[in-house]
Amino acid sequence: MDDQQIIAAFNAHYRQRGLDPAKFPVLSKRYTTEELEERLSFYKEYIDIILFFVNKFLSTIQGTPILVTVTDQWGYLLECYGEPMFLEAIAELGITKGVRYNEETGTGSVPLCLRFKRPFQTLGEEHFFEALHGMACYSAPFHREDGAVLGTLSLMTGVDSAHPHLLTLLCTMVDSVEREMLLRRNNAHLHTLNQVLLEANYQGVVVTDAAGRIIDMNDQYLRMLRLDGGDKHLYLGTPVLEHRLVSPYFERVLARQEECIGVELQDTRMNSDSYYMLDVLPVFDMGGCLCRIIGTLRDITEMKRTEEVLRNTEKLVFAGQLAVGIAHEIRNPLTTVKGLIQLAGPTSGLRHYDLIMSELDRMNLIVGEFLILGKPQEIRFREDWCMTILQEVLSLIEIEAAKNNVRIRCTCIREEKISCDRNQIKQVFLNILKNAIQALPGGGRIDIVLEADGGYQRIRFIDNGIGMPEEVLERIGEPFHTTKLEGYGLGMMIVKKIIASHRGILNITSEPGKGTTVEMGLPIG
Repeated sequence: MDDQQIIAAFNAHYRQRGLDPAKFPVLSKRYTTEELEERLSFYKEYIDIILFFVNKFLSTIQGTPILVTVTDQWGYLLECYGEPMFLEAIAELGITKGVRYNEETGTGSVPLCLRFKRPFQTLGEEHFFEALHGMACYSAPFHREDGAVLGTLSLMTGVDSAHPHLLTLLCTMVDSVEREMLLRRNNAHLHTLNQVLLEANYQGVVVTDAAGRIIDMNDQYLRMLRLDGGDKHLYLGTPVLEHRLVSPYFERVLARQEECIGVELQDTRMNSDSYYMLDVLPVFDMGGCLCRIIGTLRDITEMKRTEEVLRNTEKLVFAGQLAVGIAHEIRNPLTTVKGLIQLAGPTSGLRHYDLIMSELDRMNLIVGEFLILGKPQEIRFREDWCMTILQEVLSLIEIEAAKNNVRIRCTCIREEKISCDRNQIKQVFLNILKNAIQALPGGGRIDIVLEADGGYQRIRFIDNGIGMPEEVLERIGEPFHTTKLEGYGLGMMIVKKIIASHRGILNITSEPGKGTTVEMGLPIG
């Protein structure tokens, strides 16, 4: 049926029900004050947009009496705008905010619009009730994003001012309202995504336009790239290609419009290297044209350090396996050779007897270091005095120190008993003192200071030797990392292992040409 047939059918239906066209019905269905406030709150954004377009529309037809109404999807009147005379006229009929204006009120554009979900108009005597015969009413539904009808927007004017273009104008206004609402929702969604992206404190983010000019960035990006000033507004509108660390990858995206994912970067501008993972993604508009480029940086410095630790652990495992093999393959024949030479004695006429025995002792010491590294050692803790252990070590090393013209001075400021494995702590002291003597090829001084502080017995070994640069100091204790021609890099690794098993602390500082300080702390008692 066309509109006229539908209107005629509805009017016939009301007559068959016995309704009197001269008596406008009492509209009893309405929202309570609380329900109306809740609905107005729900529709607020739609009503604000409608009001914006309505005001523009009303300003173009000044002098023409027009009323604009908004209902929800059930026909409850939410808002009325327009000529005061029209507002008073419909109020006398009981049509006020909160009332339900549906099919029970007779043939009208609002109930027909909601029933058939499309624009409708009712002019003059097309209304069933005579009270509305002097009016021309136009209604159009407005929709949610999913297409469901959310309510109606209606125009009401005198029948003398009726015009066929008013329904077309109303439909255009509804289209504008729906587009504006969709645009607002999309913008709100994009704003939320933008804020989530830019406010992420675990990654640096920079956004550029299609030409590579910076539109936005977050503080984390500023910090990662160490940009001067710390104010992102200084860089907005500038080319991202000026940022040397990331520029080659943005340049690739600009040239080829292809994403760069998982690029590992190393920043060597500071004393310690920093590592980042970079993603650069092109963003295209609906037409497939490049409109934005987004770059994200994640700091993976700690991950790289963890990888280094894992590599060192693998070296340590290998060193342990190698140590066990060396111990089995060398110690037995070494003991046999040493025993036979000792049995012959120094009077046997063997040339360089003392030198041979000295070298055999040194080989035995190297094998012993490998055994400490390769085999789990049972730790026997007991209370002991550091100075007593240190004196025993000094008595073992004093000859070597004298041969190298090295003076050792020991100062005890305060001593407390420690719980330790005596033999392992002796090994620690011996390794540190050997390193200190070797760092004094032309002779020098080693100062040993004992003091108690912060629950630890602290022992400092201070030499005035050749010292170490920062890059050597950072790797000290790694297996097979050494600066000595005859070294294996195991001595300090054993020191670190023993100190850790005693729940102690170790700190090494050094400066080339000035010397090295090794400070350890062993828990008191």
